[in-house]
Amino acid sequence: MTRSVKPRVSRAEQARATRRRIIAAAAAQFAAHGYGATLLDQVAEQAEVAVQTVYFHFGNKRTLLKEALDVAAVGDDDPVPLMDRPWVLQIRQETDPVRIIELWLATGRTILDRIVPLMRVLRGATGTDPEVAAQWDTNQAQTRAAHGFLVELLAERSALRPGLDVEQARDIAFVLSNVETYLQFTDVCGWTPDQWQERTAAVLTAALLAP
Repeated sequence: MTRSVKPRVSRAEQARATRRRIIAAAAAQFAAHGYGATLLDQVAEQAEVAVQTVYFHFGNKRTLLKEALDVAAVGDDDPVPLMDRPWVLQIRQETDPVRIIELWLATGRTILDRIVPLMRVLRGATGTDPEVAAQWDTNQAQTRAAHGFLVELLAERSALRPGLDVEQARDIAFVLSNVETYLQFTDVCGWTPDQWQERTAAVLTAALLAP
């Protein structure tokens, strides 16, 4: 009788699996308890590792929150930036400006579904931790720059409303569809994510595109 042999897992794969468990545990702890009340001991316990292992991989709680947000934004821990993902190529190849906006918001909604629990945590800690506040500002700046990509696609197709330059269009798109506005509509106004996606697509189309 032949005994099956399990494939050997490399140290790098083991380390990556450990990081995944820690990040997943941290995301759950942050969402449940907030930034200030989350302890790395709790994260380590949920991830089934020693707390020293958490410090070894991430150094401190701020870095762990940033890493959890990065993974949530792209949906995995592959070292591929958000704007180098396949969905960007799909949008880049689209010729219909209305469809570009719809695809952008469909993907944006998927990303927001993943990051919103942690963005609430990040926003809630900005008043008490200057480094977390800087992280929020960095996230907003990156999101604003990403909306520049959207607007440039529309401009390349001569689709922008007359009199609207690229910078103005970028800022309109950013303010109307970034996570801060999403939280206002869903948390305060009671919109569902589906309503946010549909209504924001209509507003962006009207605000950005030539009639």
